[in-house]
Amino acid sequence: MRRFLATEAGSAAVLLVATVAALVWANSPWRDTYTALWHAPAGVFVGGAGIEMDLQHWVNDLAMAVFFAVVGLEINRELTRGELRDPRAVAVPAFGAIGGLLVPVVVYLAFNAGTDAAHGWGVVMSTDTAFLVGVLALFGPRCPDRLRLFLLTLAIVDDIGAITAMAVFYTDDVDLRALAAAAVLVVALVVLRRRGVWRLAPYVAVGLALWVAVLASGVHPTIAGVLVGLLVPTSLPHERRRQAVAVHARRFLSEGGADREHAAEVAGRAAVPTGDRLQRALHPWSAFVVVPLFGLANAGVRLDPATLADAFSSRLTVGVAVALVLGNAVGVAGAATLALRLGLGDLPGRVRWGHLMGGAVLAGIGFTISLFIAQLAFDDPVLLERAKIGVLAGSLVAAVAGSLLLRWLGERLPLCTPPDLPPTLPPLPWRADATRADAAATD
Repeated sequence: MRRFLATEAGSAAVLLVATVAALVWANSPWRDTYTALWHAPAGVFVGGAGIEMDLQHWVNDLAMAVFFAVVGLEINRELTRGELRDPRAVAVPAFGAIGGLLVPVVVYLAFNAGTDAAHGWGVVMSTDTAFLVGVLALFGPRCPDRLRLFLLTLAIVDDIGAITAMAVFYTDDVDLRALAAAAVLVVALVVLRRRGVWRLAPYVAVGLALWVAVLASGVHPTIAGVLVGLLVPTSLPHERRRQAVAVHARRFLSEGGADREHAAEVAGRAAVPTGDRLQRALHPWSAFVVVPLFGLANAGVRLDPATLADAFSSRLTVGVAVALVLGNAVGVAGAATLALRLGLGDLPGRVRWGHLMGGAVLAGIGFTISLFIAQLAFDDPVLLERAKIGVLAGSLVAAVAGSLLLRWLGERLPLCTPPDLPPTLPPLPWRADATRADAAATD
């Protein structure tokens, strides 16, 4: 979990740099090259068959499938052996996530119902996990581990809702034959999981075929990444597989040789959950390549005075910004408080209601999936530009306001477990004998 959070925090910094670079590029004298680059066609062909899209769609449709696969793997792992196994541990953040899904939509529709922008209600549903964890790490209170875990659980449940809405409400024409092929491939993933297949290659091969089938069906192909992440095994292997590691390691140490080394390596891989190995391989690429590349390809909007004046005089931009900031603050805090009042769960560790309120404001950072859904919701470039400006403005306000509130609360409501003393460390290995000898001499 610490490694995952650290990678997300580092990803937030890279994503921020990519976002600023996109904004500077799109508002520079070379802004035409920005549009020309991301709309340049590129394709893969075998004989007469192939796939051709512009570079922006390759990023949004293929590269982002890796991002959603990592999200699916994290949800899968948490459901299998993580925090989401315990209903009381997940009740409060789950209720908060539901409030953070529904209330922003209501706020958005209050501004845009009956207009051409009403279809963009999904833009305000999601919390950006990378920015949320990154901002919390940089500007949050001391010892925020329990608060991080609470907000990460909230963001995971939030992602489930946003991904479901994206699949159901932002899919246009559907090719039933391709969808049937995708269903067969999903069954193949289930069979691989049920039969205990632990090698990555079959899951990757079926996953790539599933991406092609979902793309051909008309459903957004990133759903293929979610399905792969949810269906790859993440439960701990049987004890005999871990015992086999020791057996093969002893044989390698006693006999040596390439065959023994290979057998020990294979046994070690089989003893680690397949989902853990896939996440270890994909997560750095998702965090440090895919998500920043997505920000670079999608965050470039014009910010000249005329464009900003037009945007902030539109109900679309104001509705997105207000829904992200106010909608999440009210929805997350209100629904989580309701769960606490009903006795459905508890806040973890030393997390207090004030921290919950600060985290609710911070949950208004809706960057990656918000921009992603905006691309799906709006074909009109003017509406898309207004939505992007609203996402940027709302996310910035939520990040600053949430950071200030949590920093202020951190001075009054410490999250560290008292007494805040350094942990007791065991003696160094080469000092163990000396320590025992000193103790015996004292006796």
